[in-house]
Amino acid sequence: MSTMNTSSTKLGNPGLFSKILYYVLLIVGALVSVFPFYWMFVIATNDRGAVFNIPPLLTIGDQFFNNFERVLEKSDFFQALGNSLFVSSMVTISVVFFCTLAGYAFAKYEFPLKNILFVCVIATLFVPTQLSVLPTYIIMAKLHWIDTYRALIVPAMVNAFGIFWMRQYISTSVHSELIEAGRIDGAGHFRVFWNIAIPVITPAMATLGILNFMNVWNDFFWPLVVLKNKEHYTIQIALQQLFSNRDGLDYGMIMSATFTATIPLLIVFLFFSRYFIAGLTSGAIKS
Repeated sequence: MSTMNTSSTKLGNPGLFSKILYYVLLIVGALVSVFPFYWMFVIATNDRGAVFNIPPLLTIGDQFFNNFERVLEKSDFFQALGNSLFVSSMVTISVVFFCTLAGYAFAKYEFPLKNILFVCVIATLFVPTQLSVLPTYIIMAKLHWIDTYRALIVPAMVNAFGIFWMRQYISTSVHSELIEAGRIDGAGHFRVFWNIAIPVITPAMATLGILNFMNVWNDFFWPLVVLKNKEHYTIQIALQQLFSNRDGLDYGMIMSATFTATIPLLIVFLFFSRYFIAGLTSGAIKS
């Protein structure tokens, strides 16, 4: 018995060591990922010269509200924050809905020129974004949408990546037998999509929503092109205004604004990731 216990202990040690190493690497990776946010907050809570300290300053100061007060003096920060929340939310909702519909159609329906149309959709991914700026701007100008939220929302209501992502996920996750069973029960096409497909593909929709919200929130170039009125500025343009300072860059002010602008992104990510994990768990239990 003692020999068996000794051998099992020896066999267990490599597994225990690999498990400890695994968690150590996870902790180190988490700390490396979180450190930029922590350092940004440290600079946001100290005076403007703290960013030049050698060695780098790692202690939280008490100047955050003073720095943020200067942000409010130089820009309509909360107005821009609300504009970005509105635009990002509207675009994300439309992208998730329309891309899911299109992906479902490409994955589960047969219609003329289906494969050719899908190839055309994928081909748009190879077109640089900069090439579409001028024709899109001309269209917005002819529609008299320049300096309106419609110029930010309508061109981004659907995208090729979202269609490709949802099509690939639906083709492997939504079984054709479930769709046929719904049709036999008398459900229409949209009811089958809403009651059968949507509960299964919630993880993919949550992932697409997170990625798209972050992409629209961080977009700077297109809002800068089409927005003229300061009341319509998004948060990225408002942050850019803080860099125009005759007395030099006030990094404490800039970091306080940047940190505050990051909070909605973190909230959205945590909210949708919870549903994402729940969807994966329920799918694993059902299967």
